[in-house]
Amino acid sequence: MSLLKILLTNYCVYDCSYCINRVSSNTERARFTPGEVVQLTLDFYRRNYIEGLFLSSGVLKSPDYTMEQIVEIARLLREEHRFAGYIHLKTVPGASAGLVERAGQYADRLSCNIELPTPADLAALAPEKQVDQIDRTMQTIRNEHERARSERGMGLPFAPAGQTTQMIIGATVTDDARILATADRLYRRFHLRRVIYSAYSPIPDASSLLPSKTPPLIREHRLTQADWLLRFYGFTVDEIAPAERSMLDLDVDPKLAWALRHRELFPVDVNRASRELLLRVPGLGRRTVERILRMRRHVAVTSSVLARLRIPIRRMRPFLLTADRVSAGRDALDRLDLRALLTPPEQLELFTARTSAIHGEL
Repeated sequence: MSLLKILLTNYCVYDCSYCINRVSSNTERARFTPGEVVQLTLDFYRRNYIEGLFLSSGVLKSPDYTMEQIVEIARLLREEHRFAGYIHLKTVPGASAGLVERAGQYADRLSCNIELPTPADLAALAPEKQVDQIDRTMQTIRNEHERARSERGMGLPFAPAGQTTQMIIGATVTDDARILATADRLYRRFHLRRVIYSAYSPIPDASSLLPSKTPPLIREHRLTQADWLLRFYGFTVDEIAPAERSMLDLDVDPKLAWALRHRELFPVDVNRASRELLLRVPGLGRRTVERILRMRRHVAVTSSVLARLRIPIRRMRPFLLTADRVSAGRDALDRLDLRALLTPPEQLELFTARTSAIHGEL
C-alpha cells in the first residue's frame, strides 16, 4: 500500500538519545498545521499517488496536545472531506484514554512505539518515557478494539486493522532472545498485529552510550523471520534463541538454524506428519503446508508433486521423506558439512528481498 508518511512536526520536548529530533538536537525544525496535512493528503490521494496516510509526530508541548492535533487531522479527513483512504495514526504514550479512543474511531490502524526492548534500555536512553505509560496506551487500544468487535454493527468501528509497534534494535547491547521475549509479551498481552524491528542508525552528536555503527541489516531481517515463527509457526522464544545461543545466527534463517540443532527429529514423512511438524520443516511455509495436507488426502505426495508446488526441494531434501524417497535423508542429516551445503553465500541476498518473509514462507 502506498502511503503518505509524514511527521506533523519534527520538534519534540523529549530528549531521547537515539533520536535525531530530540529537544537537544541541532536539527532544523518544521511543523505542519492540521489543515496543511489534510490538504496535502487529499491532493496526493486525488491524483492517485497514495492510498492513505501514515501520520506520526514529535511531542509538542504535551502528549495530550500532540494527540489532539493528530486526532483533529483524522477527523477533518473523515468527517469534513469524507476521505475513504487508509489512515494509520501513531498514538502518543501518556495521552488520555479518551483521545486514544477518538483516534481509533477515525483510523484503520493505531500504533504505539515500545521504542526499546527493555525497561533498562528505555531508562538509559529515553528516561522521560515510561514503560507503564506505553503499556497503558496499548491496553486502551486493545480494550477498545475488543469492545468494538463485540458490539459490531452497534457503533463506529475502532481501528479495524488493529495495532502495531516499533522497536529499535542495535542501540543497546540487549540480545535477540530478550528482544523476542519482549515481542512475545506484547503479542500475548496486547494482541498486536505486528512488531516492526528497526535497526538503529547513528545520528550526529550522538551520546557516548550509543554505538558508532549501524548493526547489520541482516539482523533486523532475522528478527523479523523469528517473529513470524513466534506468531504463525508454533515456535517459542526458547526454541528460537535458547540460553546458550541468545543471538540469532545471521548466516541462516532461524527455522533452518533450529532444524540443524534438532536433526534427531528429522526426516519427517510428508504423507503422515502432523501440521505442526510440517510447519517446522525448513522451506515449508504455511500456505504450502495447507496445500500438502489437502493433496495427501487424495494422492501420495512425491518429489515431483513438491516440485510442482515450487518449493526449494534441494534445501528440504534432508528433512523430508516423500512417497518416492524413503530413507536417504538420514545419511544427509548426519553429514558434518550439512550446514555449509544448505547455506551457500548467495543466501545472504535474502535480506534484500523480503517477499518470502512477508508471506510467511520460512
